[in-house]
Amino acid sequence: MKQCTSYEVVCSYLPPNLRASMNRVSPESKEKVNEIRIRVGRPTSFVFSDKTLYLKKSGMLEYSHRANDLLIIEKRDIDNITASLCKFSIHSCSRELTDAFFSIENGIRVGVAGTFSTFENGVIKYVNSLNFRISRQIKGCAEELYNKIFAAAPKSVLICGGVNSGKTTILRDLCRLCGEKYKTSLIDERRELSAIANGIPTNDVGIQTDILDGCRRSYGIISAVRTLSPTVIFCDEISTQEDAEAILNGYGCGVKFAATIHAGSLTELYSRDAASSLLERGVFDYAVMLEGEGMPGKIREIRRISKNA
Repeated sequence: MKQCTSYEVVCSYLPPNLRASMNRVSPESKEKVNEIRIRVGRPTSFVFSDKTLYLKKSGMLEYSHRANDLLIIEKRDIDNITASLCKFSIHSCSRELTDAFFSIENGIRVGVAGTFSTFENGVIKYVNSLNFRISRQIKGCAEELYNKIFAAAPKSVLICGGVNSGKTTILRDLCRLCGEKYKTSLIDERRELSAIANGIPTNDVGIQTDILDGCRRSYGIISAVRTLSPTVIFCDEISTQEDAEAILNGYGCGVKFAATIHAGSLTELYSRDAASSLLERGVFDYAVMLEGEGMPGKIREIRRISKNA
């Protein structure tokens, strides 16, 4: 059976009126769009690496949000999409509505905004916008990084960049390359890296890669160290002290790590709480700085940050 494109996956969650307009969009725009943002009372926006365009009923994309005949999203459209994301069982998706995102097919993450309940660890009660972040596997984009750091022997690396800089895309391909040579564990909390469906990865993440998906990063790291004897552990977006403690635990057991972190510069990297203790202990051998949103996936600098590298 032919696998659906990520754009087709997004369309499958939309109500008929919006899906019809989305299907009329040009093939080039379908291929290049990075985010599809749907907000109540406003037109659907298509976010590309260098511009944002707005959807007309005809399927044309306009630069101006004041253009005629734009398809304005109604509350019932948002409610229908949310119900579809929840498989029509809102109560079974309390974790997603607490964490404010869904993970769907092809590794697509859907960010959710709205009104939270007033309870501790509240859930979103009223959704007012959704952001479908398109995930793509680009084989070969991490070859330079792999050849410089991992080909001779595995090292630990932090891939650093801002929003939409291509961190996850680079990490995914690096995992594929490492998983061809080393015992690799992938902690895929948001299912963006492996795009796992019914227990089967739909992205190529390497022949020797074991995948732990849907669990918290810290738990997955500790579990992998205890039971899977990995040479390298991959994880996306380390951000908490629990993540750092789990990585330190694995480092103490001789495991190497490849991870991403939100940092646009080395100065910003060293200021991040989740990274500071790891950098002080020399856990990571290299920091990879990406160019940024305008040039996603392009490496600006590979910096050695540990004397042991």
